Amino acid sequence: MAVVLQSRLLRERGVVHAFSTREGGVSEGPFASLNVAVGPGDEPAAVAENLRRFCAVLGVPHVYQTSQVHGSGLQLVRASDDVRAMLHREADALAACDPGVAVGVRIADCVPVLVHDALTGEVAAIHAGWRGIAGGVVSAAIAHLALRPVSTAGIVAAIGPCIGVEAFEVGEEVVGAIELAAPDPSVVRRDLGPKPHIDLRRAVRAQLRALGLADEAIEDVPGCTFAEPTRFFSFRRDGARSGRLLAAIVRPAVPGP
Repeated sequence: MAVVLQSRLLRERGVVHAFSTREGGVSEGPFASLNVAVGPGDEPAAVAENLRRFCAVLGVPHVYQTSQVHGSGLQLVRASDDVRAMLHREADALAACDPGVAVGVRIADCVPVLVHDALTGEVAAIHAGWRGIAGGVVSAAIAHLALRPVSTAGIVAAIGPCIGVEAFEVGEEVVGAIELAAPDPSVVRRDLGPKPHIDLRRAVRAQLRALGLADEAIEDVPGCTFAEPTRFFSFRRDGARSGRLLAAIVRPAVPGP
């Protein structure tokens, strides 16, 4: 059985979701054990079994995913969409249009964000690396969910495990992009080494707050992908043959409370 983490906010609303760990799968070697992506070099049969186990936790037949390009594109997903065809569409955020549809994003250091709107029942999964944060992927997803009520009231967001600030050393060009995109000066740390460090989790939270979400509507599901090799995959730590984690959320049959 796949070992997953959950958000209290989403769980209290009865929203089915999960942030995977690397535990509970069948892959071997650098991909041990719950790798969800074939691209890094894992065996397709092992990945298929890992995805089956993850989907069993959610109680769904499949999770819709896209080709992630570190951009700001949003893909709307309907129950009639083909799962395999969806993998070829470029987007870093997915919104489920129909009840029972599960959408997810793959992670290996970037920030996964799972969002639920209690007023419409709609959900979204967001893949936010520094390029996506700078490019506006978080605001694109939240703006879509807020279209119908014309408000962020009722929206909660869970920020999942990602690379921690201590491990995310960057160049000045990244600092400049993040400073423009995230209205919180504490996102940039210059006291952790000779080069600046970026707190991606804090950057996402700052963007969510700027979009109108209150602090109590944003939850941090803890975990540093880089610093916890037994629990998480990390591209920065392990390189190109790093496995991938999956964060997914299922649109409820009815809107939340």
